[in-house]
Amino acid sequence: MTTILVHYHEIALKRGNRPLFLRRLAQNLARATSDLGPVKVDQLTGRLVLEFDDAIPPEAIQDRVGRVFGVANFSCARRVPSTLHAIKTAIAEAIKGESPASFRVTARRAFASFPMTSTDLNRELGAFIQAQTGWRVDLTRPELNVHVEVLPEETFVYTKKLPGPGGLPVGVSGRVAALMSGGIDSPVAAWRMMKRGCRVVFVHFHSVPYLSSASKDKAMALARLLTRYQYASRLYLVPFGEIQREVVLASPPPLRIVLYRRLMVRIAERIARSERCQAVVTGESLGQVASQTLENLSRLSEVATMPILRPLIGMDKEEISAQARAIGSFEISIEPDQDCCQLFVPKHPSTRTTPEQVEKAEVSLDIEGLVARGVAEAEWKEYQFPEGPVAPDLGGPAALGPSI
Repeated sequence: MTTILVHYHEIALKRGNRPLFLRRLAQNLARATSDLGPVKVDQLTGRLVLEFDDAIPPEAIQDRVGRVFGVANFSCARRVPSTLHAIKTAIAEAIKGESPASFRVTARRAFASFPMTSTDLNRELGAFIQAQTGWRVDLTRPELNVHVEVLPEETFVYTKKLPGPGGLPVGVSGRVAALMSGGIDSPVAAWRMMKRGCRVVFVHFHSVPYLSSASKDKAMALARLLTRYQYASRLYLVPFGEIQREVVLASPPPLRIVLYRRLMVRIAERIARSERCQAVVTGESLGQVASQTLENLSRLSEVATMPILRPLIGMDKEEISAQARAIGSFEISIEPDQDCCQLFVPKHPSTRTTPEQVEKAEVSLDIEGLVARGVAEAEWKEYQFPEGPVAPDLGGPAALGPSI
């Protein structure tokens, strides 16, 4: 059997809620690897253990586990009884084929009844390896670190520790609805909310047939990519072109962007409530574009009746782009498209819109009618990773429009 030893960090600080968080982490690990073959997940003190059939390529397992939020780090380990002989045998197997310039042993005794202290165990096992190989000991910067974790009934031996994404398991922090434009920022914002344990519903606004379907295609590709981190997703596609046309006919050009965004927030919030979400998420970064000044962001918050979360608010474009590259969304986001906010865009948008200005402009608009129209005409599409039946967390589709 292939044994994967999973460590967590932030979950350990949750005290009374720790069992709930650990159950969710175990479920997510099982879901992320469900198509690779049978997996057994054991919960031990301070760690989780996954066991797979030896026929499954370790690289495939590592790729899946390495994307599960809540995992601090993980290792491919040998699982043996907690006896000195068994531990030495496992170490001898683990270091076969290695030829480091230096090494150290990092042994941890998790229970007091083991006959040797952690310090004594480090010395004993280090001497054993040195006698077998002649390698030089370096306790500060070793080329090879042999880890030994001794539990009451069994011990885990491994030499490589791979990083996980950290954070909290998806599903422990509720549901949010994320506005996803298809650009660089919004997928990163959604990913960051997943990392905080939220399940994300995606809402994309498009202007087909006034503009091409490129932004819709990008939104679907991004939703498919991000589903690899939360395993089940729903994407709402809201036709916005006709709504924009109504805004253009009834409002001053400098205010159009803010009025578009206020309508988007209202529509997204309506969808969010139908999906049992508790907040709306945007990819806004303070001062990045005209609609993201402090004044204009305030105009958006004024129309919301649930929290608007802005996880990128203090990040600059370079930081956001670096994270987009890390999660794999950057190349999709930079593909040419025609975002709905490019339709009927004024030459000089207002950067410091006042409450009085938007209130006056919206008097001539049928706000409730436009919001109801956007919600009623929205289509939705579901994604699963790995492919399979709809996850229980996703639930049935909201009755807001047809599926596609």
